Amino acid sequence: MPAEARALPGMRRGARAPADRPVRVVARGLGVRHATRRVAALAAVDLVVERGERVLVTGASGAGKSTLLAAVGGLLDPEGAEVSGELTVDGAPPRSARGRIGLLAQDPDSQLVMARAGDDVAFGLENAGLPPDAIWPRVDEAMAAVGFRYGRDRATSALSGGEKQRLVLAGVLARRPGLLLLDEPTAALDAGGAALVRDAVARATADRASTVLVVDHDAGPWLPLVDRVVELRPGGLVEHGPGWRPPERAAGLGLPVAPGGPDLLGAERAGFTHRGAAAASLRPTDAALTSGRVLAITGPNGAGKSTLALLLAGLRRPSTGRVVAARQLSDGVGRGGRDPYRWRAADLVSRIGTVFQQPEQQFLTGHVRDELALGPLRAGAGTGTAHAAAAALMERLGLADLAEANPYTLSGGQQRRLSVATALATAPRVLVLDEPTFGQDAATWRALVALLAEQRAAGCAVAVVTHDTDLVDVLADQRTTL
Repeated sequence: MPAEARALPGMRRGARAPADRPVRVVARGLGVRHATRRVAALAAVDLVVERGERVLVTGASGAGKSTLLAAVGGLLDPEGAEVSGELTVDGAPPRSARGRIGLLAQDPDSQLVMARAGDDVAFGLENAGLPPDAIWPRVDEAMAAVGFRYGRDRATSALSGGEKQRLVLAGVLARRPGLLLLDEPTAALDAGGAALVRDAVARATADRASTVLVVDHDAGPWLPLVDRVVELRPGGLVEHGPGWRPPERAAGLGLPVAPGGPDLLGAERAGFTHRGAAAASLRPTDAALTSGRVLAITGPNGAGKSTLALLLAGLRRPSTGRVVAARQLSDGVGRGGRDPYRWRAADLVSRIGTVFQQPEQQFLTGHVRDELALGPLRAGAGTGTAHAAAAALMERLGLADLAEANPYTLSGGQQRRLSVATALATAPRVLVLDEPTFGQDAATWRALVALLAEQRAAGCAVAVVTHDTDLVDVLADQRTTL
């Protein structure tokens, strides 16, 4: 998602009034170039979406899908992006139609503004001036529609990433906007939750009172629900016919394997409870990370998968139980012994590579090249060695042309590949990766999976938190379900 879009929360906020009719979107020769980038994010895009249409937008990672939604949503900062061509929403500039637009962005944290779940869903309706007796039934209906399993009083800070995604979608649907923009609405959800979200969108738009543009790399399940599919490509947009199907990303993928070695890291009845919380975020759990093996950590949203990843990565101290490093992994650690959460940053980064659920939470520099060199430099590598490692990873993961770009201006899929690359840059013996294939097209998905398989073959112990069943099928040797 462009930085400009993240800086302005979704347009369910500050709405004037619930929409009473769908809108028409017209783009003619639309181009967008972000101020810090030499290459255009979009170029020569021609697209007409009629009132009440439901259109699926596909394209390679970094093709500009999120930029297109941001432009249509009126979210591009005129000082941060150069826009050319024509773009109108019901014949007017998108900014003038914000009150009729509902946007679900890739990062749900950027759209949460209230401490309680019910208040967050009600925020847009209150701003629109609806009376309380009309607001709360609509809030409850929207929360139920997306499968939000907690009541209105649930603290938004206590939600998992997938639960936040559902809550933000509830806030968008509650407003009943004339234009619904959905950017990867199911990427952070388990299979059941993703199906529920698609059903909720289908029901909410069944009367064609909303025009819909949806971006989702998991395109197949949306096909019965949309009217047509368009694909963003360099230099324009291509429309697909009714027989189009997404490519099979795992077909024919040959991956290297290796014999399993010793356990390098283990959770022994490790659990975690947030201070003041009534219930544990993670109940006592056992897990073993084995050299030359991939452990898939699966389960529904809110089960504690990301919490377990943080414990294994040494970034959070367990409330109960412990996480213990084998002596092969802890050898040479200056302090902290076999407890990773006690290790110094330099010891941790060279032994356990980590990918957070939200990749932007781990970026520390202003350039992609510097981001990849930072870990090796902190671990004691020389400048030449660090930048050589960075260059190799950028080339491998399709980031070489973005070496000077600010990490925060990358697309969601590019940010995810960068975060995986930073975890690999120090050649750690353990990898703990939270949703490593989020936001990837078929080609970049295969590149990531092949790279992780090589790490496994080299004796690395890998843990992946994932809802990606294809990833589990082709890569996982072991599985822990929470």
